[in-house]
Parts: sequence; C-alpha cells; structure tokens
Amino acid sequence: MKVIGDVDIEGAARIGSGKVREMFSLDGRILIVTTDRVSAFDYILPSLIPLKGIILNKISVFWFNYLKGIIDNHLMETDVTKFPKFLKKYRDVLKGRSVIVKKLVIYPIECVVRGYITGSGWTDYEKTGKIGDLVLPGGLKKCDRLPEPIFTPTTKEASGHDITLTMTRAKRIFGREIVDFLKEKSIALYMKASEYALRKGIIIADTKFEFGADGDRIVLADEALTPDSSRFWPLNEYEPGRDQKSFDKQFVRDYLLSTDWDRNSTPPGLPEDIVNKTSRIYIEAYEKLTGKKFEV
Repeated sequence: MKVIGDVDIEGAARIGSGKVREMFSLDGRILIVTTDRVSAFDYILPSLIPLKGIILNKISVFWFNYLKGIIDNHLMETDVTKFPKFLKKYRDVLKGRSVIVKKLVIYPIECVVRGYITGSGWTDYEKTGKIGDLVLPGGLKKCDRLPEPIFTPTTKEASGHDITLTMTRAKRIFGREIVDFLKEKSIALYMKASEYALRKGIIIADTKFEFGADGDRIVLADEALTPDSSRFWPLNEYEPGRDQKSFDKQFVRDYLLSTDWDRNSTPPGLPEDIVNKTSRIYIEAYEKLTGKKFEV
C-alpha cells in the first residue's frame, strides 16, 4: 500500500491544506483527503506513517455515524465508487481516506473537552490550580479523572500554537448563545463517545471538536475523536499519578522529546521502527473501537 503525503487532483481546486488533510472544491461541496502525514508540536514531520490517513478517516466516519443523534455532521458521501466520475482515475489514492462533505462556515474555535487532567491542562493546574478560568479541586494527581468533563476552548490558529480561551473571552468573540451551544454539544459528544470507548477498553482522556454553520444550523465538522485529535489510553493499564501508555500520537511526541531537537527548527525524520510501531498503534485503536479487523 502506497503512503500518501501530497495529493493533486486535476479538475478540483485545492481550497485548503492542513497538517494532515487536503481539501478540494467540488461544485459547492468539499472533498477531504486524509494523508499519511503526521504532525507534532505544530510541525509536520518529514516521515509518513503507512495507513494512517485511512485509519483516521475510517475512525472519523465511525464516530460521525455513531454520534449523529446528538448533532448532525457535514458528511455527504463516504463511498469512493459514488464520487464524481472525473475522480475515478484517482480511486486508488482516494479509497478509504476521503469523504465528500458539505461546505460550511467553520467557527475558528477548537472545542476542547477534558475528562482527565493531562498535557497542557496538567501544566496549568500545577501552576495555578486552574485550566483557563476554571478552578479545579485541589489534590489532583497527573492523569486523574476529573469530577466531570470540562470545556476548555482554544483559538484555531492557521499557524503556530492555538491559544487557550476563557469562557468569558470566547463569548465576547463568538457570542454567548453560540459558545453555550458549542459547550453543550461538545460535552454531550464526549460523554457518549467516552462511555462507548470504556466498554471497548479505551479511555478517551480528552478530545477536540470543530463545528461549522450550515445555513442557520450548527453541525459537527472536520474529524471526530481520532488518535490525532484525542488522547486514547488503555483502560487495563490506567494508573493516575504518572504518564499513561497511549494509542495516539503521544508515542511520536515522546520519541521526539527523547532527541535533541529544539522544537523551533525543522523536525527530524522518524526511525523505521518508530514509524512502524506508530502505524500498528493506530490500527490497534481502530480495531478496539470498532470491533472490526482493519482491512485496506
């Protein structure tokens, strides 16, 4: 199976290029292609992870379908055989890793939900006892489960680091009604997904959602609860007070932290064993969540 790092499609204008996804215009709709690129610390790494794009796409589609009772999403077509005829010659590239979605007006806000305290949230808590403007109980340990999931939005920056928003500032920027709606739906999505994942032996420690306006409706967009947008921990090895084994790209971050890379320059490539292990971790996450054997 060929790894896909860059995608060019004759007859479809590229309208966006993210760290992992490429977006093309299709007569008022959008074709999203998920590549095998991997990012860490806001850099796209020079190495590609085999099958990663297919796995991320399949996991997103699974969650979009599972969670559509809470809120509609942007999916229009996931079957590559039903894509426009001019895309037929690209079928080998697109199969498994692409979807056609509605064109939305995306809200520039990352809707982060945390069920456990880790990452930058843990760093902030250690310093202030808070995350953003939310005061948390004292005495929490690293990776502890929070009393209830919390909503900690950030800005969605085109480049560089996203910036944590207080709820007050988020409401001032986007409006009280919209932010309250995004908070309610984000927490509901996280609750339903995390309860499902626990039954499959996976803790979803935190995740982030994106939403867009479809006329006068707000719908779920981008990706949903993938190893790129979430922290997945194996339930049977969970122990608060320490870092956790992970099914997500934390494995890649940990490797990079073990090198002498300064995180302010071009990142190094990943060794072959790290690439292969990362691919296996993503496959394992897919199989645990869906209960299906991963097949290309």
